[in-house]
Amino acid sequence: MVASTSQHDGSTLGVLMADGVSALNAAGIENARMDARILLARAAGVDGGRITAWPEDDVAPEKVVVFRDMIARRARHEPVGRILGERDFWRHTFKLAPDTLEPRPDSETLVEWAIDFLEDADAPRILDLGTGTGCLLLSALGDLPGATGIGLDISEGAVDCARENARALDMTEQAEFRVSDWARALSDGERAEGFDLVMSNPPYITRDEMDMLSPEVQKFDPRRALTDEGDGLAAYRILAQVAFDLTKPAGFVIFEIGRGQENDVGRMLVEAGFVGVEHREDLGGIVRCVAAKKTRCSVGRCVI
Repeated sequence: MVASTSQHDGSTLGVLMADGVSALNAAGIENARMDARILLARAAGVDGGRITAWPEDDVAPEKVVVFRDMIARRARHEPVGRILGERDFWRHTFKLAPDTLEPRPDSETLVEWAIDFLEDADAPRILDLGTGTGCLLLSALGDLPGATGIGLDISEGAVDCARENARALDMTEQAEFRVSDWARALSDGERAEGFDLVMSNPPYITRDEMDMLSPEVQKFDPRRALTDEGDGLAAYRILAQVAFDLTKPAGFVIFEIGRGQENDVGRMLVEAGFVGVEHREDLGGIVRCVAAKKTRCSVGRCVI
């Protein structure tokens, strides 16, 4: 609890904020002031605006300890989201787990495109391969009334996290999550019914690129969710055909991709049987997603 007082003993909001910014700057953390404010607001249990408006407010000793621990963790390049255990994405806040990637704004490109494809569909079905926190599937379902979906992930920890996020968002009726090596956990009936959209954000960073990533990513995101330890395209070589087999006629596939992968992934989708390959850029102007459509006669392969 924060209480206003005229006696400053080094544990006021203003002093703690200054100390936090100084420590993060010394550690070379970008956006030190913003990160310190977020962490102090959480530790002290106040709105971020109060830190500026009432810097003389004292902070309870136990909350000072929490804040200083948070700053120490951030100074070691642990991301703010990992420290808080959650990350805002699209319209929601998602819990994180050690087995999940931290959702990033670039991936909202995929969610936006999924909604564009399905906004006029009647009760569409979505399959999310490598679901992680479930943020892609749950975000899309939240904006598509009547839609349902299945999220699959090889990590039991990730699936547990996705299920918890679905419960927190009151979306357990719309979304189901299962442990699965890609699509193996689907029943014969689910395969036969198919999906209006198959989407995935698979590991696409090359082994060589891993060394160039920030410490925040290298140290705290699960490596197997980032890279295939090769050319970054291994997952797409599997998923292109998997997606084609599971997509309904007139349905779509969307993959998130890495920089410069659009031609290779687009070619794989065409070879699998999709048509009409399109690309979409993220807010940074980088091609972030590749999409395609399945028709009744895709590239000479008639789909009954």
